[in-house]
Amino acid sequence: MNVHARDWDAFVTPAEEGAVHMDLAVEGITCAACMGEIERGLSRLPGIRKARVNLTSQRLAVDWDTGQTGADEIVAELSRLGYTAHPFDPASQKDRQDQTGKNLLRCMAVAGFAGMNIMLLSVSVWSGNATDITPETRDFFHWLSALIALPTVAYSGRPFFKSAFTALRAGRLNMDVPIVIGVTLAVGLSLIQTMQHQHHAYFESAVMLLFFLLVGRYLDHNMRGRTRSFAENIAALKAEVAARIGSDGSVREVPLSKIKPGDMVLVMAGDRVPVDGVVFDGRSEIDQSLVTGETILHAVGKGAQVYAGTLNGDGTLKVRVSTATGATLLDEVNRLLETATQAKSLYVRLADRAAQLYAPIVHGAAAVTFAGWMFAGADWQPALVIAISVLIITCPCALGLAVPAVQVVASGQLFKSGVLLNSGDAIERLSDVDTIVFDKTGTLTTAEPCLLDNGQLSYELLALAGRLALSSRHPLSSALVKASGALRPFGSVSETPGAGIEATVDGVALRLGSPAFCSVPDAEIGALLKMHPGASVIAVKHGAEPAVLLPLRQSLRQDAAAVMRELSGLGYQLEILSGDRKGAVRAVAEELGLANWQAEVKPGDKIAHLEALKQQGRKVLMVGDGLNDAPALAGAHVSLSPVTAVHLSQAAADAVFLGDKLQPVADALQISRRARKAIEQNLWISALYNVVAVPIAVAGLVTPLMAAVAMSASSIAVTANALRLRWGEGGSTRSEL
Repeated sequence: MNVHARDWDAFVTPAEEGAVHMDLAVEGITCAACMGEIERGLSRLPGIRKARVNLTSQRLAVDWDTGQTGADEIVAELSRLGYTAHPFDPASQKDRQDQTGKNLLRCMAVAGFAGMNIMLLSVSVWSGNATDITPETRDFFHWLSALIALPTVAYSGRPFFKSAFTALRAGRLNMDVPIVIGVTLAVGLSLIQTMQHQHHAYFESAVMLLFFLLVGRYLDHNMRGRTRSFAENIAALKAEVAARIGSDGSVREVPLSKIKPGDMVLVMAGDRVPVDGVVFDGRSEIDQSLVTGETILHAVGKGAQVYAGTLNGDGTLKVRVSTATGATLLDEVNRLLETATQAKSLYVRLADRAAQLYAPIVHGAAAVTFAGWMFAGADWQPALVIAISVLIITCPCALGLAVPAVQVVASGQLFKSGVLLNSGDAIERLSDVDTIVFDKTGTLTTAEPCLLDNGQLSYELLALAGRLALSSRHPLSSALVKASGALRPFGSVSETPGAGIEATVDGVALRLGSPAFCSVPDAEIGALLKMHPGASVIAVKHGAEPAVLLPLRQSLRQDAAAVMRELSGLGYQLEILSGDRKGAVRAVAEELGLANWQAEVKPGDKIAHLEALKQQGRKVLMVGDGLNDAPALAGAHVSLSPVTAVHLSQAAADAVFLGDKLQPVADALQISRRARKAIEQNLWISALYNVVAVPIAVAGLVTPLMAAVAMSASSIAVTANALRLRWGEGGSTRSEL
């Protein structure tokens, strides 16, 4: 299709505050410098609110005001910068990326095979120069090397030539420009020296430089592809259509965009749930690994919450839609993943600026070296050889990869651990943390209460109480329903507001509600609360039998105690800051072995406490989920929130973790520490490499081949150092989705 004939306005979608949004797949992005070029170039257009490039998926997300700039002008600006834009389509983008990987692999194989053959010839020439090789034999080997090198450079150098040509045509420099200049000069000079019957030629330097660069570029492409596959796995969970049940009972498949809250959809056995909703009818088992991280099937019946993307087992369900597509939990996870992969940290921004300055410095250093040696009396050919070595050895590939490589691997590791970043520099701030403040309800404990002890309640009476509880919306009744597994409510139930509900079963009265509603003596209540401090109590009374008290409380997350021990062992100061009652908070603190806790704390008091810790020099990680935690989450040094938290708290948090466990919190801290260390190591590797290698090259002590090996080794070193994050301790505990 002719790009100029495309109606780009058709790909624009509404955004926040009257702006519009468009996602574009951009060809020609090869490094971090390209990201800066595009974002700075678009920001110069009037009305652009945000332009963010995702290096991993080569996706540009841009928001702008339509009154000032049109979609066509954005695409035209990209073209002027030397990049080709397409409408972003995950399927076609994956095919394009796969094709890029195959092309790099072919180029690398050709360069490697040719390089080995040229090296054999070169070693023969080098050894012959030191002994008794004849000029005719040396010339023959040089011409043979040229015969192999010229088509190899033309074929394997295409990724660099195309990128450099595009950049130069747009009037800018990128990291491929010095590479292309170095390779071209090395090949051209070698041809001249071969024709002049010189002792040395540098065909092997040009080919080996391309080979090593292609190795680094393929590793980088492969690394980003693995991270990109996480997003593809999430996207694959999303159904395309839903079976909507009409008012006349008919079932029709419609696009998800046609499904509205309140609609009824049919989910057949083996299908993925298309939207968030509540089971209206039917029983089945659901794979909720997306939500809980557990692969164990979860039994659901009437009234159970189900989420889009989860897999229905062997039963058919009728689901009442609570959230339409675009706002489901799966969509929220996708949004957070996009944010994480588009985020830029302080280190990334610093590396971008350094890489931007580096290209002119590289060319300047090579030119000054050439001029200096000519001024010192050297012939133009030796001076040019030294300048080529400087040009190759100072190529800023290592610096360009130093931070993005770690960010990509760390983001992937965090996602595998169930943590989605909401802020670009969250990794850096997480690595600074020395104090962790937890909210209690919904964070250390589950959000919903559960039955602690069924006491004297028989199985039959528990089942009856559960059926009666189905007629109540009280949270404690929901806990009793869950404990009993009841699915069929009684037909006739009466409710006493503020007290409880009752029904007559086989002529016998059955009551469920407050202890007073069931005539329980205060002494009996006090005795129970001594056994379960902080618990809420409801009572069940069947006929003339004595009422039975049931203690209920939010239970601790399954791994809360183990994670507290782990974090404490790592040296973190742990606290609980909760708005709940003292008894409930004390019980949780004692169970977890935490000495620092505060109860009945208001939102303003939480912020004041965090501020006091800040004044003491503490770097606080706040972990919370409730609406009252949102100010504290925003005010902390860094914050985490469970994905089940209210939307405002998720938006205020720097990262969101999935599942019912707290282990992602510990994983996030450990991965961030290791990522910060890897970033600093990479920056040091890049700096030390240049400090040591550049003076040696300028002094004329490095051949182009040695420069190619050294430069490529530095790039591969920072990439390999980033990949160590996958293999080090504290890696993922969550299986890949």
